[in-house]
Amino acid sequence: MTHQPLREPTLLILTALAGRPQHGYSLMQDVDAISQGRVRLRAGTLYGALDRLLKEELIRVEEEVVVEGRLRRTYALTEAGSQVLAAEAERLRSTADEATRRLAVTFPRLHGATG
Repeated sequence: MTHQPLREPTLLILTALAGRPQHGYSLMQDVDAISQGRVRLRAGTLYGALDRLLKEELIRVEEEVVVEGRLRRTYALTEAGSQVLAAEAERLRSTADEATRRLAVTFPRLHGATG
C-alpha cells in the first residue's frame, strides 16, 4: 500500500489512535498534547479527517453510544492504518536522521560533533 506523505493533522490523529481508541473530544485533546500545543484541531477539521480516514479504512468505529442525548463514536486504528502510520514514521525518521547527519558534517560545533 503506497500513500502520499501524511499531512500533520492526519499523522497526529493516527498517532493518537495508535495509543488507544478514542472519541472526538479526547482526540482533540490528545493531538494538542502530542503536538505540544502546536496543532489544535477544530471540530470541523477533526470530523472531516475522521470521515476521510473511515472511507480509506485507516480507522474504524469501535463503539457508538448515546451520551446525554448525543451520539458519541469511539474510533480505533485499523491494521491498514497502523501500516500507513508505521511507514510514515519510518519516512520521517529516515529524513530526520539524514538531516542530523548533514548538519553534523556542515556545522559540527553546533550539532554535537567533536573534531
